[in-house]
Amino acid sequence: MAKPGIFATIPVANLEQDSAHSALNRSLGPTALTALGIGGIIGTGIFVLTGIAAAQNAGPAVVLSFIIAGLGCVFAGLCYAEFASMVPVSGSAYAYSYATLGEFIAWFVGWNLVLEYMIASATVAVGWSRYCVALLKTLHVDFLPEALSKSTLGLTSTDQVVASGALLNLPAIFVALLAAFICYIGIRQSAFVNSIIVAIKVAIVLAVIGFGAFYVDPANWHPFIPANTGNFGIFGWSGVLRGAGIVFFSYIGFDAVSTAAQEAKRPARDMPIGILGSLLICTVLYILMSGVLTGLMPYPLLNDAAPVAVALGAHPQLLWLRTWVIVGALAGLTSVILVLMLAQARIFMSMSRHGLLPPLFGKVHPKFRTPYVSTLIIGIFAAIVAGLLPVDLLGELVSIGTLIAFIVVCIGVLVLRRTRPDLPRPFRVKGVWLVAPLGVAMCLLMAVFLPSETWKRLVIWTAVGIVIYAAYSYRHSHLRNGVSVSSASASASAD
Repeated sequence: MAKPGIFATIPVANLEQDSAHSALNRSLGPTALTALGIGGIIGTGIFVLTGIAAAQNAGPAVVLSFIIAGLGCVFAGLCYAEFASMVPVSGSAYAYSYATLGEFIAWFVGWNLVLEYMIASATVAVGWSRYCVALLKTLHVDFLPEALSKSTLGLTSTDQVVASGALLNLPAIFVALLAAFICYIGIRQSAFVNSIIVAIKVAIVLAVIGFGAFYVDPANWHPFIPANTGNFGIFGWSGVLRGAGIVFFSYIGFDAVSTAAQEAKRPARDMPIGILGSLLICTVLYILMSGVLTGLMPYPLLNDAAPVAVALGAHPQLLWLRTWVIVGALAGLTSVILVLMLAQARIFMSMSRHGLLPPLFGKVHPKFRTPYVSTLIIGIFAAIVAGLLPVDLLGELVSIGTLIAFIVVCIGVLVLRRTRPDLPRPFRVKGVWLVAPLGVAMCLLMAVFLPSETWKRLVIWTAVGIVIYAAYSYRHSHLRNGVSVSSASASASAD
């Protein structure tokens, strides 16, 4: 009998069986899942990208950029919520595409999710390092030389990788390993730490919005959409759309909730709450924060890696908030790294249990009930990358991988409506034939506005993934070799 082809789909029943045999600890309720999503979203975007996108692309209309990016994520989030309630397993877009579009597409999506989660965790670790150094300077502590707080390599204006003159980015390595350790010891502990961090950074964001609103000068909002300079993407409506593509990075993280499906107490109810709740809360915060920042000072002056601190510094009455903003940024970036690593480890585990990665990626710790081998691999890899590579190079790859995953999920939910209309859908998207295509269109629009170099690097990344699939995954696929999910899960759970 011929083996299934590379576009064979895994039955949804098999994914449900995988969930039933999971050795992971079901300890997360809707509050913890929503906090997990907020922890993954609020970070680099609100503390860094807001000012850069306003100064270089959209002006005060960066508010519209956040709305456009948020709408695209809401459409994709609705599709994620339907899938997560229907197929409550770890693996996120990877598992969903395996059930709808076939094994090879699933591998392609899973490989690109590495860009979203593992590379993004290294990217955010580099950002964390910058804020850490800023905090030390604020406290007049100067024991860390520059050579040990910057990446070994740098990126020139022509996108060439060169030696930066520094040795290693030690703070970035430290926070990556710390996050990996927290993820290693357990989902309950990770969720508890994340919830504390989320409370801190949301409180600081609300403080900036609340106190800053009293010092907003409406004149700074005029013109709301600055005239285009003659260059595509620099102000005008093209700048607003380019800004949406840039600030899209700000929303990366809400889909990480779907990777914790096998650790949710009642996934059919709790997953949609966590996904949509975190996304909506953060969208409102982003819109308010961008409005306040562009109102506090003229938008060209926000072109800084720490725009919130710059805007507060323009008003002596708000200087007391600056140190707290830095603390909030550190807390926010820490929780983002934590959530990204949690998500990536569970995607690796899911891929391993389907035979597409070696069995060690699916091993669950006998005491902590976490995918500890995957967590260790991710932590070490992220620490090395964060210590060596600059944030510019890392950040270019993240958005494109995420947008592709979102597009596949939106298409997949339509495919499953046609091929398996009988499946129970505890959460059902209303008007899916409008919502899903809009999600695809908006994600494609943002992808088109990404730099051409991003697409070139995506081609190289995809080529490497195809080689790995052909060399290992194609031959070891459980679906193609008739290996049952339950036996694979039992084997992976054994230490």
